[in-house]
Amino acid sequence: MSTTTQGTAQVELAIGGMTCASCAARIEKKLNRMDGVEATVNYATEKAKVSFADDISVQDLIATVEATGYSAQEPALPRAEQDGATGGPSEDERADIELRPLRQRLVTAVVLAVPVIAMAMIPALQIEYWQWLSLTLAAPVVTYAAWPFHRAAFTNAKHGAATMDTLISVGTSAAFLWSLWALFFGTAGTPGMTHPFEFTIARSDGAGNIYLEAAAGVTAFILAGRYFEARSKRKAGAALKALLELGAKEVTVLRDGREVTVPTADLQVGDRFLVRPGEKIATDGTVVEGSSAVDASMLTGESVPVEVSIGDTVTGATLNAGGRLVVQATRIGADTQLARMAKLVEDAQNGKAAAQRLADKISAVFVPIVIGLALATLGFWLGNGSGLTAAFTAAVAVLIIACPCALGLATPTALMVGTGRGAQLGILIKGPEVLETTRKVDTIVLDKTGTVTTGKMTLLKVHTADGTDETDVLRLAGALEHSSEHPIAQAVATGAADKVGPLPTPEDFANIPGLGVQGIVDGHAVLVGREKLLAEWAMELPAELRSAKTEAERMGRTVIAVAWDGEARAVLEVADAVKETSAEAIRRLRDLGLTPILLTGDNKAVAEAVAAEVGIDEVIAEVMPQEKVDVVKKLQAEGRSVAMVGDGVNDAAALAQADLGLAMGTGTDAAIEAGDLTLVRGDLRAAADAIRLSRKTLGTIRSNLFWAFAYNVAALPLAAAGLLNPMIAGAAMAFSSVFVVGNSLRLRSFRAAN
Repeated sequence: MSTTTQGTAQVELAIGGMTCASCAARIEKKLNRMDGVEATVNYATEKAKVSFADDISVQDLIATVEATGYSAQEPALPRAEQDGATGGPSEDERADIELRPLRQRLVTAVVLAVPVIAMAMIPALQIEYWQWLSLTLAAPVVTYAAWPFHRAAFTNAKHGAATMDTLISVGTSAAFLWSLWALFFGTAGTPGMTHPFEFTIARSDGAGNIYLEAAAGVTAFILAGRYFEARSKRKAGAALKALLELGAKEVTVLRDGREVTVPTADLQVGDRFLVRPGEKIATDGTVVEGSSAVDASMLTGESVPVEVSIGDTVTGATLNAGGRLVVQATRIGADTQLARMAKLVEDAQNGKAAAQRLADKISAVFVPIVIGLALATLGFWLGNGSGLTAAFTAAVAVLIIACPCALGLATPTALMVGTGRGAQLGILIKGPEVLETTRKVDTIVLDKTGTVTTGKMTLLKVHTADGTDETDVLRLAGALEHSSEHPIAQAVATGAADKVGPLPTPEDFANIPGLGVQGIVDGHAVLVGREKLLAEWAMELPAELRSAKTEAERMGRTVIAVAWDGEARAVLEVADAVKETSAEAIRRLRDLGLTPILLTGDNKAVAEAVAAEVGIDEVIAEVMPQEKVDVVKKLQAEGRSVAMVGDGVNDAAALAQADLGLAMGTGTDAAIEAGDLTLVRGDLRAAADAIRLSRKTLGTIRSNLFWAFAYNVAALPLAAAGLLNPMIAGAAMAFSSVFVVGNSLRLRSFRAAN
């Protein structure tokens, strides 16, 4: 996949042949040495994200990677529909094909290495020619099963580099070659020779000792670690795959009055397609016929189906839970919300946090240092008069224990699982640097309209005069307002219908611009609008209604007067309603140590009323859109680390300026692009969940890195001191990598707060 912007292009390359973080560091270093190239290589996802100048071609980049000893190609768009359209293998089948050679080598290594290890450990099994049987079994393990390590070590050596594969190849080859020498030229081949399996190094001349169990065992352990890491990495990226597979594979398109079934990939913008009850909506579009309830829970986490009718927008991959719909496609392919969500997740998984960049630098120099340490260990033990066997075994243990694999997997796996889990919960993390910011944030600025409130006018209260029934008010006023297109009138009509059911049809209706509406409903002459409209008909509000009107206006709400048959009967309060979940969300944000601030362009009375309702103490109101960014800058100048939550175009600059921008996914594209985190649900509680998930992911990365560093720091001196058998060292090294991946996979259990 490649894109071009302002003199520079971007491409994502699939890298083949990487076996550890050192490989990724080498490729990254080679690419970045090219003029005009900026590259990031991720070992876990096996991808390189490259920005390059116009005078460089993608083929130049691929050639550089291949010259480094690895393969590279542009990956196909990861769209599940493509598989269905082309009849190619499924994602699981492709992954199984990729894992098959590794699995075959692992099975071979385990089957043959187990008896070799058993004979070396249990003297009772050491029959007269057991050492030659061990050689027969171990040879295929060290040659065929360990071939990927030897091949990678040779390739790297040609380019003057050393990686983790160099350590494994040198360590296992040394153990095997030493055993061959002892068998053919020493005393180890003598019939009836025995030696015990020991965890510590015993001084000996080495001529009677073989280390076939070390060579075979280390190969088996490391292959097992590689295999389970590969499986775990597949599992860690499963959320992204599941996201891409949500979409419908086929769609029924209406063409020339006929229904034609075509692959979803063939849809064009403007096509009208049919969605029957129970079917997935094929792509983003607008309803042009029918009405239904749409279940969007798989994308937004919202459990309640959304009612849609003509003119409403629908999102691809959501489920039509009710009636028959005809939808006109407005976005297809990579432009759909589903594809954009997947791209955000993939981009985040391809990134690197600052901590991971440090780990990569360390792993790049780690291997040469370890080889130097192994040689120093060999020299020390020889110089100390401990014998060649002790010196050799300690040096091999150093080579084996030093695998930097855990370092390379520490951040990518946690990022993959964390961002994937976030996507499942409707939380999209744009990049790994976001995680560092969530730890520092202490202030959260909240836009009012569409964020804390619903963003649409709602009927909130009905105040009636003495002797007037509220049901009559709603039925008569709602019926009249239903005929008006004004947003406030629609708010009244909707609120009335929700409370009293079906509304009567007016016998007469007239709109009075700037004042309201009038008409005949059920034989009553009804007026609904401003107080001035009633005054023109010589009607005044009673004292109790006037008092209610004054109080409502003080809170910044819109007040509508209702009269019929010559008398003022009620006043209605209409306003942008606070979301039911906002107060709970504010409490959760406070629990995370954040200070909430309400920021809005509305008048101060409205803002303070909303703030009081949800529990916010600090209000900044009557702010012009362009001034929002200045407010954020001012807070930052005070030493605060600021998060901003918004959903509109007017919030985009402030979201970009904030240390952490959280965009409501129900908002505009501009806001979503400017944010660091996107909350697919229009629920402010998702902001608290997003910060919790980000902090937990960061904590997992830190614990992974600590384990990897601590393991190497603690284990290398033990190996150099001769306290670790090479086989035990190999098992511990493989376990450290599996531990890091397993620790990351714990993030899959993260749950949104109830």
